[in-house]
Amino acid sequence: MGARAAFINMTLEFEELDYQQTPLGEIVLRRRSEPRLNGKLVYEVKLGDEFLMSSMFTAAEIQLAHIGLSALDNPCLDVVVGGLGLGYTAVAALTITSVRSLLVVELMQPVIDWHRRGLVPLGKELVSDPRCTIVHADFFELASTDGGFDRTAPTQLAHAVLLDIDHSPSHWLTPGNSKFYSVQGLRGLADKLHAGGVFGLWSNDPPETAFTSLLDTVFRYSESHPALVPGASHSKQPPFLRRLVHGIIE
Repeated sequence: MGARAAFINMTLEFEELDYQQTPLGEIVLRRRSEPRLNGKLVYEVKLGDEFLMSSMFTAAEIQLAHIGLSALDNPCLDVVVGGLGLGYTAVAALTITSVRSLLVVELMQPVIDWHRRGLVPLGKELVSDPRCTIVHADFFELASTDGGFDRTAPTQLAHAVLLDIDHSPSHWLTPGNSKFYSVQGLRGLADKLHAGGVFGLWSNDPPETAFTSLLDTVFRYSESHPALVPGASHSKQPPFLRRLVHGIIE
């Protein structure tokens, strides 16, 4: 139990499960009861003063996996997820029987530890699946360098890359991530996909014309899918799906 756990009338209202310093600032995992959901426990993550994620709103994260992978007709898929978070995209991918391997790339070690320690609801399910490997690394650094995302198998390509790290292509978790959202950055990622592979990007904002134009420079086919989040006052846009059909278009 966290040092700042709060109990009112012996009923759990708020509990800080972990607090760690990271290169991006302090990160906090907390759990609280939600009266609007009949006291259901909700898990939330904050980085500094900013809310990163909540287990109240997971529809978009789940749809990122389902929509992205449904575009593929292959019985043995190798999938990369950029950003572990609370694990909803990764676990959704593993529910698809054609997924042969799942590599999850996460920058913040505390987030990985939460899953391995079972502090988050999906942690044990995720780490116990033999198809899943979680690596502590910078997704954007791996995307920009030669070789695949799996450094133990540098020539292995992915059938799909599902990315949920930044808030949107123009609202980044850290300014250094901005380089990825360019023709050069996207081509680096496309080099790591099989022909006919899929790049799925979650965004909290509606599709942006400028970024869509960049994507259309690199990929052959694209589409966006709004996801209405139950209980929210706005729609999230889970994936800009970018399907690489015949390689990079120069």
